[in-house]
Amino acid sequence: MSEERFGEFVLVRRHEYVAELVLDRPKAMNAVSTAMAGSIAEACAALAADRDVRVTVVTSSHERAFCVGADLKERNSLTDAELVRQRPLARAAYTGVLELPMPTIAAVHGFALGGGFELALSCDLIVADGTAVVGLPEVSVGVIPGGGGTQLLPRRVGAARAAELIFTARRLPAPEAAELGLVDVLVETAQDRDEALALATRIAANSPIGLRAAKRALRLGHGLDLRAGLEVEDAAWRSVAFSADRAEGVAAFNEKRKPEWPGE
Repeated sequence: MSEERFGEFVLVRRHEYVAELVLDRPKAMNAVSTAMAGSIAEACAALAADRDVRVTVVTSSHERAFCVGADLKERNSLTDAELVRQRPLARAAYTGVLELPMPTIAAVHGFALGGGFELALSCDLIVADGTAVVGLPEVSVGVIPGGGGTQLLPRRVGAARAAELIFTARRLPAPEAAELGLVDVLVETAQDRDEALALATRIAANSPIGLRAAKRALRLGHGLDLRAGLEVEDAAWRSVAFSADRAEGVAAFNEKRKPEWPGE
């Protein structure tokens, strides 16, 4: 396992083909400051460019929180002009996670609120333990979910359910979050990271070219009518059908052996 730090608050660990992006600002329960947002964006840019990374897992170094959202203490000190300048930096953190080309998994325990939950929503899958508390409480402090929440939550739970959750600003405990589909896998307490890494390892056994193309088809096709979605799928299929990974996968299947993916 290797480690690389991005600024003071983000750590990336490499577990062979799985990358672990660790939110590491424990003194602030991973509240996303301007500096931390920049580090998340920088780490995501590095991961996106690394063809050896097949799956990314977002985790937390804090025992009682995944991420409590934006750093409101810092926000309180910003002038309007400073807030305008800070906005693109904040957005870059959330879009950095959202636009990672490989499958992504969030490992959530404790509080995942506001921007913290939006970081999780930016992932393809969310694994949560029994201590998780999730929600988008931004309207309770006079703003709106601005890290993708108004767009990502309804894609998970439907427009009316998302409206109720955002308008009431309520926090959901893990069992209700799982029942409503806000998280995908509910695990025993303190097992979220281990289970997410285990899931990532299972996913990473598959073709890296296939995984990225499948994610692209899923993301780009969502919300389109069926005919347009099938065209997106066909384009993704064509991008892998003549790849070295496809040739290796078919050969390995016929030879009854484990594939050794070229990744191209």
